[in-house]
Amino acid sequence: MTFKGSPHFTHRQNDRIGVLVTNLGTPDAPTPTALRRYLKEFLWDPRVVETPRPLWWLILNGVILNIRPRRSAKAYATVFTDEGSPLLFHTRRQAHAITEELKARGHHNLVVDFAMRYGNPSIPSVLQNMFDQGVRKLLVLPLYPQYSASTTASTFDAISADFVRRRMIPELRFITQYHDYEPFINAAAARIRDHWQTHGRADKLMFSYHGIPKRYLLNGDPYHCECHKTSRLIAQALGLQASEHMTTFQSRFGREEWLKPYTDHTLQAMPAQGIKSVQVFCPGFSADCLETIEEIGEENKEYFMHAGGERYEYITALNDRPEHISALADLLQLHMSGWHEAEPDDQRQPRAMALGADK
Repeated sequence: MTFKGSPHFTHRQNDRIGVLVTNLGTPDAPTPTALRRYLKEFLWDPRVVETPRPLWWLILNGVILNIRPRRSAKAYATVFTDEGSPLLFHTRRQAHAITEELKARGHHNLVVDFAMRYGNPSIPSVLQNMFDQGVRKLLVLPLYPQYSASTTASTFDAISADFVRRRMIPELRFITQYHDYEPFINAAAARIRDHWQTHGRADKLMFSYHGIPKRYLLNGDPYHCECHKTSRLIAQALGLQASEHMTTFQSRFGREEWLKPYTDHTLQAMPAQGIKSVQVFCPGFSADCLETIEEIGEENKEYFMHAGGERYEYITALNDRPEHISALADLLQLHMSGWHEAEPDDQRQPRAMALGADK
């Protein structure tokens, strides 16, 4: 085996701290070809679909990848912009805003970057770029407030797989969740209050999270519990009674049972129960994407209104709102505690070359 190094490294470089923020990923373009490539990578991950590989290979390659890319491409075409997919440009903006916030707090020697678990920019390519800049301590923040093996653990898998082939392994810290982190809860509550100030309140506030198969919960995944805790804490921060909000789960596929109640079924049933207006917020999505803009903002709105609803509003994700960036910077500073940011050392290269180094 050949181990990867940092070909651009020189002893002029000072050791630096790196902050890598990650999110799920996005196709490169809203086309069937790009969607097929993206979905093949995403759905083949055993963390995402826990089905025996031979059987799943037949289903994925024989059925899903022959049908779903074209359908998904049409949906993605409705949300793509000149900057690319919303998840891509929102994550890029978040990384930039985090950089500026940490600089304002006195952290001038950090390398902050972002990567996607699936698609581009890929984790291996971004890691290589960070190590080429002298990163020797790495803090990874997957932008999933609630832990799940299918998201957070999969990101750790990708980091670990890259490290297997590296000669130099950095000191590593990995943030697994922040579902009950007070600054995050406060940022979410502030987003909802801002919406209320402009639009008023509805009969019900719905917290909708991405679903996972129920058997993942039964096998020990804490995601379900962490989602409900996030909802409870946001509701408390807003002063809501239990009857004024609820938690549901969206974005399921396949025939097996997923976490319930389902967002779409719940919205379809609400008007008959006397709930004529609803506002939906998605605390598990750090940035707007297909699942929030198209699925929640459009598709589920149609379900509710067609069933007799009168008013439906999607409250956009935290994205790069100042309160969110401040909360993430707080979280990063907390986890960087004890790491010293090295001062420039102009004698490092001469000392190394005196010992035989060539650059």
